[in-house]
Amino acid sequence: MTPAIPPDQFPDSSPPAGELPRRLTLLQGTALNMIDMVGIGPFVVLPLVIKTLGGSLFLWAWVLGAVVSLVDAFVWAELGAAFPKAGGSYNFLKISYGEQRWGRLLSFLYVWQTLIQAPLVVASGAIGFAQYASYLLPLEEWQRKAVSGIVVLIIIALLYRKIDSIGKIGLIMWGAVLLTLGWIIIGGLSNARIPLSETLSSIGSVSGGVLAAGLGQASVKIIYCYLGYYNVCHLGGEIQRPSRNIPASIFISIVGIAGLYLLMNLSVVSVVPWRIAQNSEFIVSTFVETLYGPRAAQLATVLVLLVAFSSLFAVLLGYSRVPYAAAIDGQFFKIFARLHPTRHFPHVSLLLLGGLGFVFSLFFRLGDVITAILAMRIVVQFVGQAIGLLLLHRRRAADMFPFRMPLYPLPVVLVIGIWLFIFFSTGLTFMLSGLVVIALGIVAFLLSARFRKQWPFGR
Repeated sequence: MTPAIPPDQFPDSSPPAGELPRRLTLLQGTALNMIDMVGIGPFVVLPLVIKTLGGSLFLWAWVLGAVVSLVDAFVWAELGAAFPKAGGSYNFLKISYGEQRWGRLLSFLYVWQTLIQAPLVVASGAIGFAQYASYLLPLEEWQRKAVSGIVVLIIIALLYRKIDSIGKIGLIMWGAVLLTLGWIIIGGLSNARIPLSETLSSIGSVSGGVLAAGLGQASVKIIYCYLGYYNVCHLGGEIQRPSRNIPASIFISIVGIAGLYLLMNLSVVSVVPWRIAQNSEFIVSTFVETLYGPRAAQLATVLVLLVAFSSLFAVLLGYSRVPYAAAIDGQFFKIFARLHPTRHFPHVSLLLLGGLGFVFSLFFRLGDVITAILAMRIVVQFVGQAIGLLLLHRRRAADMFPFRMPLYPLPVVLVIGIWLFIFFSTGLTFMLSGLVVIALGIVAFLLSARFRKQWPFGR
């Protein structure tokens, strides 16, 4: 009998039948991660965080987001390197909790949530895009809705192609992200009107109690701006040399984006006083207009919109692999297991999530969407897979993990506590809504298992 071929050794040109082709390089995977992370979020959230914390305290919130992401990254890196398959968390939860029993429930709940929260993520980016586009041309509410819907449709059309073409498009979009942030950083720091020493000195003059209280309120929106560092795990079945490239891509993305965020914030407050910045709906445009005038501000707005568009591209790409992974595993409708006959991507899954994202973008507000996204996914995805990793370590030998985190299990225990803190910070309404979605998912799972005569109703 022919031995199985390890995932790292699949020939790029001829993947096994039913497998996605492994054609994304480390550079392409990292680019898709970073453009997923830098969407409209940091440009919309920056004024909100300043208003919440006041003064230069808001810089601590961006540091907190980087620390949380790095700690959580150890969990994703271990799981992603060990199980490089399409769908990311779907496979992590299924394998960690046992493929025949509790893993079925947890992985089903993740897919169930993905059908709601993935379109919400897409909708949040599209709504933010339309909101920021109002700087160029004042838009009424119905016009904003029309713009957000059209953006989602264009994203679906761009993703309807082969993965190697998508990798190249991702690199172009990554270049746009770096260009935009680079312009903001260099322009502000080289033309500072408020001394950096004044900003930095005020950071260290705050009591721990005041800082902790403010960070609790701002943490939800800040974490939203860092989400996406794990996108490469959703694309695990298409990454070359995944046991090395997936962990590397995750950590490179977080460190790179954290540095860019901090420099961008320092640059903005060195030009625009924070009391003005906290009330600006178009903070980057205001910043560039202060330095270079209205025409340059219009160009900056176009670049911000391109960044937001690029993030939506990466988000929908990654999440479209989740229903596909569940379908080929027999835990979701078979139609979602179909690959496009010539372009070899899960087109049914892409169309479903993109279509729901289009609908959601017409009916929701940005602030509510951001909070709902986190509240819905923390319990099952982030906390669930962290606990699952602890269970895996009890059952598997250490050498079965291609990547091992330092100081295990301290990072895992720490990240569980952090995510629970953020979950409570979303507020009672959103906590209950997230738990209701989980409860409905459990009911749906039990009905499905009963019909199929599977666990817990059958063998």
